[in-house]
Amino acid sequence: MKFEDLKNKKWYNGVVIACSAVVLYVLLTNIVSVWNVIVHILGYFAPLILGCVLAYLVNPLAKWFEARIFKKVKRENIRWSVSAVIAFVTVILFLTFLLGTVIPQLVDSIKTFSGNFDGYVAAFQDLIDRWQLSKYVDVKKLMSSSENMWKTIVVYISDNIDNIVETSADVGKTLVNWVLGLVLSIYLLMAKTSVRQGVARFLKAVFSKKRYTAIRTFIVRCDDILSHYIVYSLIEGILIGVINAIFMSVMGMQYVGMISVVIAVTNLIPTFGPIIGGLIGAFILLLVNPLHALIFIIFTLVLQTLDGYVIKPKLFGNSLGVSGLLILIAIIVGGKMFGVVGILLAIPFAAIIDFVYKDYLLSTLEKKKDVTDKEVPEKDKA
Repeated sequence: MKFEDLKNKKWYNGVVIACSAVVLYVLLTNIVSVWNVIVHILGYFAPLILGCVLAYLVNPLAKWFEARIFKKVKRENIRWSVSAVIAFVTVILFLTFLLGTVIPQLVDSIKTFSGNFDGYVAAFQDLIDRWQLSKYVDVKKLMSSSENMWKTIVVYISDNIDNIVETSADVGKTLVNWVLGLVLSIYLLMAKTSVRQGVARFLKAVFSKKRYTAIRTFIVRCDDILSHYIVYSLIEGILIGVINAIFMSVMGMQYVGMISVVIAVTNLIPTFGPIIGGLIGAFILLLVNPLHALIFIIFTLVLQTLDGYVIKPKLFGNSLGVSGLLILIAIIVGGKMFGVVGILLAIPFAAIIDFVYKDYLLSTLEKKKDVTDKEVPEKDKA
């Protein structure tokens, strides 16, 4: 009996639904085990996945070099290969410059912070006493002296040496995966045209022309949303960090490098990121100079207002216009499922879900309803 004959049987749809329900039930009841197996399998492909991600992130810069700098090169493959290599070199040089500039400031800030820790505790205790909050806040319980703090760290290290060695091995493995991912990303980006043509050829062979066009349109739109969000989020984070550093330097505040890096990184986290960064920066400054902490909070509120009403609209336009409720749900679900990465990508995923719902699911349901509404009068007439 052929498969087409089976599909025409009355019991076929019921069997398919029943089998699907059983498979879904088994998956849901063993979701933790299934997820652990998936993560374990994906671990073998970690360098390849990292390579794809890095290539995707560098791709917009390579396209810019191809369109603006090397547009006069006639041979397309040479033009793209040179653009991809220059894009990677630019990114590596930028990160090297950024780390070379920021890391010394971070090290100096951490050294100064740890060296003056006892003084900060005393100043914070004095501030609590002046505000008569000592009965609510016990600084001695919240903060130990720097000597006791280092003793606690030494004891913790000696008691957890096996876990530390295991963690160090994991860090080494992760570093190797990143190096391999970087090498693979260069090859993947240089071979982007051939990879794209191969995928397109496969999809054309599997799907009909109409279905292929629909899939291609969907992928292009998702790519536009995701790449647009990632690129401009990075630009926005760097811009906010630089503005914050300039303001703190002009005002003569301490820990400019450390706090500005925190502000730039936390600004990438949607909704709650700026709040977290502002609170961390304000707390650090509060230990040094309460007036600076107050000025910093006011400036952060002004800067985030400017970011929300001027910088973000200028960068993103209306391409990511989704409701706040959907974004909040995406942040919660994304954080639970994928951790920090899920939180960072919550907004583009919410935008993709939004347009899939409106343009595909809702549109399909409305078309079916229109067909049903047209058929009902004809049956009534009969």
